[in-house]
Amino acid sequence: MNPTIDLLQAHRSIRRFTDKPISGELLEHILLAGQAAATSSFIQATSVVRVLDNTARTELVELTGGQKYVASAAEFLVLCADLQRNNQQVAAQGEDANFGWTEQFITATVDVALFAQNMVIAAQSAGLGICYIGGIRNNPDRVSDMLGLPELVYPVFGLCLGYPDQDPEKKPRLPLSVIVHENQYQASAATGEAMQEYNTVVKDYYQRRSSGKLDFSWSEQMLKQSRSQSRPFMQEFLQKRGFLRQ
Repeated sequence: MNPTIDLLQAHRSIRRFTDKPISGELLEHILLAGQAAATSSFIQATSVVRVLDNTARTELVELTGGQKYVASAAEFLVLCADLQRNNQQVAAQGEDANFGWTEQFITATVDVALFAQNMVIAAQSAGLGICYIGGIRNNPDRVSDMLGLPELVYPVFGLCLGYPDQDPEKKPRLPLSVIVHENQYQASAATGEAMQEYNTVVKDYYQRRSSGKLDFSWSEQMLKQSRSQSRPFMQEFLQKRGFLRQ
């Protein structure tokens, strides 16, 4: 329809990168694009840690579950929800701050996601590939200590940036008829013919991607996820960091 929509619809995660570095000027423009994203009540609750140290990168590969592209990407950034900065500014005015509310945690986390997605779009428009790294939350205490994160700051996810060294197939998404509802939520949309067809499409995709080694549908993948809680330590970790206290 237009280049921007085409770019957005062509999104893929990249896990193999060339050795070509990203210029400082391009990285700056990508970060400025992130800053241009919407921010709830102007809290601007995102901080970005650019990890340049090779030893730290290697350790982060382990901490994120063996994701080697954390070390091989031209840039690895850790995007953090940061209310410490806001807290400091309130304290500087001689007032006691309270940023432990659940709603403040939500808005700060949403801020990070919007900031990151703006960065991703900017990066992809410049020919870069990206990969979000949710595994940064596998060991949030160790990651926080490594990065020197204070209270009221937590690592939401990592982001690999670099020039692609692969051309993977686009992963099929749920059909709009399943996710878009008119006036009221329609639970039946998730059990109809469109959902069954999507499961077949996803199973075929995994078969192609894995040369026959993976054989499951989207629904079967969700069943596996529902059987065990992922990162059950996160609530306690966040409360220790000063979030979700009220």
